[in-house]
Amino acid sequence: MTRIALVVSDVDGTLLTKDKVLTERAAKAARQLREAGIAFTITSSRPAIGMGFLIAPLQIDLPVGPFNGSSIIDPAMRPLEQSLIPAGAAARCVDLLQQRGIDIWVFTSDAWLTRNAAGDYVPNEQRAIRADPTITSDFSPYLAKACKIVGSSRDFDLLARCEGEMRELLGTEATAVRSQSYYLDITPPGRNKGTFVTAMAARLGIPLSQVATIGDMHNDVAMFEVSGLSIAMGNASDEVKSHATRVTTSNQDEGFANAMEMIVAENVQD
Repeated sequence: MTRIALVVSDVDGTLLTKDKVLTERAAKAARQLREAGIAFTITSSRPAIGMGFLIAPLQIDLPVGPFNGSSIIDPAMRPLEQSLIPAGAAARCVDLLQQRGIDIWVFTSDAWLTRNAAGDYVPNEQRAIRADPTITSDFSPYLAKACKIVGSSRDFDLLARCEGEMRELLGTEATAVRSQSYYLDITPPGRNKGTFVTAMAARLGIPLSQVATIGDMHNDVAMFEVSGLSIAMGNASDEVKSHATRVTTSNQDEGFANAMEMIVAENVQD
């Protein structure tokens, strides 16, 4: 295996358990990367406000990539690069989600907005990002500064169909991809986890062949496609696994830690 110099990890379903817990072994494995001279950072569909609590336990000193990598922020949560969804595309996105009866969330750089405080997945998101939503009856004032729009639904098949509709509707104006079976993320055009990985490798002067990525969902495939080593979690779908070069155990069975320990061990062998 080519020696790995940088690891970029997804968060939910990968670094964290299904209960949104960072295990001590996972945290230790991330710190061991640093001790072995391997750079480490994270990218996620989460907003910036939902990533800060991971910085200290993982000892991250590099920029991280919220909003599916469409923004880049430093470890102190200060924006370095930020992209927005074009306002017209954001409005059409909201209209389509409303027509399909899907709960809508709008994220700006510092706020989470929803019309429905009783939405099925509001408690899940509150627990995940450790922040509460702002309730609004009108998204219009916020659409010109939307970093991400999310459609959330318990009807996974509906959301999968809507993903295709959204891509056809928005074309190159925005990116639409599911980050969970119950979340459809719409993010700025031309930016994804793959562009974040590429930017981080360039920032560090590391060839992409020496980058490892690890994730579990459709939005992680973009970073699998640009990295020399890609690792799918055991809890990923077969379709996502087909895009990875290796598969580890699930996030309930220390899949992240197992993969990081493997990287460190194989680097030593090289």
